[in-house]
Amino acid sequence: MCAYIPHISTRTRLVLVTHYREDRKPTNTGRLATECLSNSEIWVRGLVHQPNDHFVIDPETRPLVLFPSEASIPLTDFTGSSQPITLIVPDGTWRQASKVPHRVPSLARVPLVSLPAAGLVTHYRLRHETREGGLATMEAIARALGVLEGLEVQAALERVLRIMVERTLWSRGELHADCVTGGIPEGAQCHDPLSGAPHFT
Repeated sequence: MCAYIPHISTRTRLVLVTHYREDRKPTNTGRLATECLSNSEIWVRGLVHQPNDHFVIDPETRPLVLFPSEASIPLTDFTGSSQPITLIVPDGTWRQASKVPHRVPSLARVPLVSLPAAGLVTHYRLRHETREGGLATMEAIARALGVLEGLEVQAALERVLRIMVERTLWSRGELHADCVTGGIPEGAQCHDPLSGAPHFT
């Protein structure tokens, strides 16, 4: 994936708040998004030796937590904001993500925002989504930055996610190599479900 990761500069700062159990999963997409965005950082929460009260938001920015709820404000209300935005995105299972605004003291009074409802269809095929309108973390980040930064940023992030998903499906023997965006890197390993054994490109 390294060759396909862009270096995108944005006015909006991304803060990914991820549960420690989610942080290094191979199907995690939030960390992949931070690799693409130079103006980003990761807060790992839930660690016994590292309380959640040490996280600090840049006071020169306007913080917003991206999480859908009845109290959420449309993110589109902040398009063209005169003040730079810090977009805080919970990462993890729905249950883990829903606890972030209450478990991280610095987020207690930060407004919740939601994406436009139209077109909330996931293209992430590595996990089963049970909630209507549910998105992978990187999909949500891409669409949020599409609102705040423009569609070029959204398209760049979505392309990286598509490559990651397709290569993972290929490696599992669930997608033909010809269907993988950007092709297959030399030496990559694929599991052949018919023979039960891995083979290489």
